[in-house]
Amino acid sequence: MDFNLSKQQKLAQKIAADFARNELAPFAQERDENMRFPEEAIEKMGALGFMGMCIPKEYGGSELDGISYVLVIEALAKACASTAIIVSVHNSVGAYPVYLLGTDEQKETYLRDLATGRKLGAFALTEPNAGSDPSSIETTAVYTDAGYVLNGTKTFITSGERSDVVIVMASTDRAKKSRGITAFIVEKGTKGFSVGAKENKLGIRASDTCELIFENCAVPKQNVLGSTGEGLRAALEALSFGRVGVAAQALGVAGSALEQCITYSNARKQFGKPLSHLQAIQWMIADMATEIEAARFLIFNAANLKDRAKPFATQGSMAKLFASEVAMRAATKAVQLHGGYGCMKDYTVERCFRDAKVIEIYEGTSEIQRLIVARDMLS
Repeated sequence: MDFNLSKQQKLAQKIAADFARNELAPFAQERDENMRFPEEAIEKMGALGFMGMCIPKEYGGSELDGISYVLVIEALAKACASTAIIVSVHNSVGAYPVYLLGTDEQKETYLRDLATGRKLGAFALTEPNAGSDPSSIETTAVYTDAGYVLNGTKTFITSGERSDVVIVMASTDRAKKSRGITAFIVEKGTKGFSVGAKENKLGIRASDTCELIFENCAVPKQNVLGSTGEGLRAALEALSFGRVGVAAQALGVAGSALEQCITYSNARKQFGKPLSHLQAIQWMIADMATEIEAARFLIFNAANLKDRAKPFATQGSMAKLFASEVAMRAATKAVQLHGGYGCMKDYTVERCFRDAKVIEIYEGTSEIQRLIVARDMLS
């Protein structure tokens, strides 16, 4: 694989980095403290093409390749991990499934608005009693002459409060378990569909995470996404793509922690010289930089496989597993290097630490990623 970036990839990276520096970084701390959704930033990113990165231009997308996609997510996450996950979820599991599986009518109705950022997408699979085991979901969809009636509760849904269109997984045949799960496109405002509790999270606080409640929610037949009973397969395919984006988000958080360490260790003096002159500090920074570079190549490999229409689920899990744990290790070292200041909310590394812990858990925990990789290796 050629790791040299193309002109298009460099341009996407530069546009995202400039936007992150000017529009996200100045307000990231305030948004985190107040759990304030970056509404104005989302609108601007729609104009830049960041809300439909992997959607063809015919549907209003910017039609970027996978490497460009992860470069954009990484750049956004360096400034604000919350904004990065909103963009990642919207692109990967909000809009992309409609492009992959949607009918022509569904694409015309939903995809253009999603790809341009006029509408925000979300993905509803996790439930109070079904997280790492999606085949055990309890939300039901009962067929009627008018369509389907959904009942159930989804939890930990990214952009759940602000989204306009949600891809909802529900069981249409409980007896078939995983083969009885169907995907539905559900619009906000549909009768019987409401937003429940908003979570007060450890990290990624500017991204809203909510319950979604379905009480006799009537969804028309034409809003079935893909084939009946094939929803879990569609969910897993979308999540594989989503994990590559989350890995890129982790890379951005780790990169931010490293940059903060370099700046601080060069400026802070102890024992008559800058911290960066101490071998113990140099080794910490060397380890962080090495792991970040290794994570980058894992992410690029998964994105490259996707671009070539090759299987990439295992490589996506490898990337998400390694990059998220690299982010946690980098953030932990960063807090340690900053000493007491690292525990203060005035310092970016404190936010990096909290954000990194969340990244290790959502879109598949490290344990689930290891399970996916091991199953592939042992099959």
